[in-house]
Amino acid sequence: MVADPEVMRYLSDGVPVNRFGAWRQLAAFIGHGVLRGYTHWAIELRATGEFVGRAGPWRPDGWPALEIGWAIAPRHQGRGYATEAGRVAQQVAWTNLRADRLVSLVRPGNKPSVAVAVKLGGVVCETIDFLGGPIDVFSYPRPH
Repeated sequence: MVADPEVMRYLSDGVPVNRFGAWRQLAAFIGHGVLRGYTHWAIELRATGEFVGRAGPWRPDGWPALEIGWAIAPRHQGRGYATEAGRVAQQVAWTNLRADRLVSLVRPGNKPSVAVAVKLGGVVCETIDFLGGPIDVFSYPRPH
């Protein structure tokens, strides 16, 4: 998935990664889980176990707040998987992680992720310079 130019266009530095880069990303997510106690989850099709993408709560050092993020493989995009996983991630973040603030970081122009963030109740609260470029910070209201 991370070797696909369309998937990576708005993630990280916008460049697809090779096998070694994919390994490093996987190690980063696993390490985050060990250090923080939570990380992105692998999303699979229930019927077949086919990999769909990843999503979940995430806050590496230097992040502005606890983030819920997602990345979906191209053949599975547009089917609601990111929104479904995002809703679960919100619930986990608010309830289990007791987040004081919850955001999604979306590169300008990433219309599919903007649509997901809006469906999840996100509102752009600011645009910041982050990891070498502008990023829109979508903030989520705390549930009642």
